[in-house]
Amino acid sequence: MTKEQPSITVRDVAAKAGVSTATVSRVLNGDPKVRPDTAERVQKAVSLLGYRMNQVARSLKTKRTHTIGIIAPEFKNDFFMSIVTGIEDTLKQIGYSVVLCSSRENRKEEAERLQLLKEKNTEGVIIIPGSNKGEHFNIMKGTPVVLVDRLVEGFESDAVLSDNFQGSYDAVQYSLKNGATHIGFIGGKRTLTSAKERYGGYKKALQDNHRKSEPEIILFGDYHEDSGYQLMKTLMERETPPDHVFISNYFMHLGAARYLLQSDHKGLHILSFDDLPLAAFFPYASIIVAQPMERIGREAAKLLIQRINGSRADTKIIRLPTSMRILE
Repeated sequence: MTKEQPSITVRDVAAKAGVSTATVSRVLNGDPKVRPDTAERVQKAVSLLGYRMNQVARSLKTKRTHTIGIIAPEFKNDFFMSIVTGIEDTLKQIGYSVVLCSSRENRKEEAERLQLLKEKNTEGVIIIPGSNKGEHFNIMKGTPVVLVDRLVEGFESDAVLSDNFQGSYDAVQYSLKNGATHIGFIGGKRTLTSAKERYGGYKKALQDNHRKSEPEIILFGDYHEDSGYQLMKTLMERETPPDHVFISNYFMHLGAARYLLQSDHKGLHILSFDDLPLAAFFPYASIIVAQPMERIGREAAKLLIQRINGSRADTKIIRLPTSMRILE
């Protein structure tokens, strides 16, 4: 009969990391005062030894659930799920489990999910909002919340975002410096902060290069594939179509690509947000603005744990830089 392997304990982790058991406990409980190099040693030891905390015993002892709620608009979206991966990986290292919910970009469902997470006594919530309205977020009063990717009106909270303005500015600026004459714009919902910021970067690049805005080639949709198809069709069927088009997210880019495969548009260049699978292979792809998706998730998890542990009083909004991938 195979001899059962002894359980890995906190003492084993402490010995492997060269620290005290108290330090291991502090790291596992997300204490931000632990030195980063020490925390990294402990987390490596946890991973190498395969240490798993007994969550039931831990909750009974600390009277805490060590559970975090995550709400995303949908699960089919690679961008959202990459963020969720970053959140989950970070929380797992310090012994937190997650409850994952979808709002389907519906405010009523979002409110229901928030209520559910409140009733489950989750210690905090990380949410990618489905709209720009935040009245229903008051359900979470007394529970730490971190917003991701988008801000909402009427609700002050920690948040982690990409630098959407600078990302679009850089792509448009590069194109203008390299021969673009008319840059069309396909944007998302104008009510979403990410859509507004990307449009703002586009406009500022035009202004800084003494180019007039052309309202007839500036169109807004809803960040979904069909929207991208229809708006690209509208632009390309103009008597004088633009020679460059900036597309505000991957899924509208996918829809636009579906349209562009049907006919020839020699000389067209596409600038787009989100370096997701296949984006670089879409027709006429020229520049892709990449967001640090998993890093967004990691930073959101860290902010939430700091808030849960009471180590910060001020509201913090982190804007992470994007990177530009030139395909030409």
